[in-house]
Amino acid sequence: MTRVLIVDDEASIRGLLRQAFEMNSFEVIEASNGEEAVRTFREGGIDLVITDIIMPDKEGLESIMDLKEIDPDVKIIAISGGGRLEPHSYLQMAAKFGAKKVFQKPLSISLLIEAAKELTESD
Repeated sequence: MTRVLIVDDEASIRGLLRQAFEMNSFEVIEASNGEEAVRTFREGGIDLVITDIIMPDKEGLESIMDLKEIDPDVKIIAISGGGRLEPHSYLQMAAKFGAKKVFQKPLSISLLIEAAKELTESD
């Protein structure tokens, strides 16, 4: 079963994504910030990381850089609802740092799952 790490500081978004991904035969692990995500990723066995960009403790851009340092081949999808900049600006930076796909909030869950399947089935 494909293991996806969902990283978002909003529990409601993590819960919504967990439910959607589990209904599509993914195993879901959650992290509430980038620090927790990097620790969890280091433990191994993660096939895909879906990370928010704007979070406390360690934001998504820094997390993407750390994850790519641990495993240059890690598959990452970045999501963002914005912040001080437009969401599109953060997502452009995420793509430059190594995110394979980017999505602006509010999300299309079906497109997100389709992207996740595309990335994880390409192995």
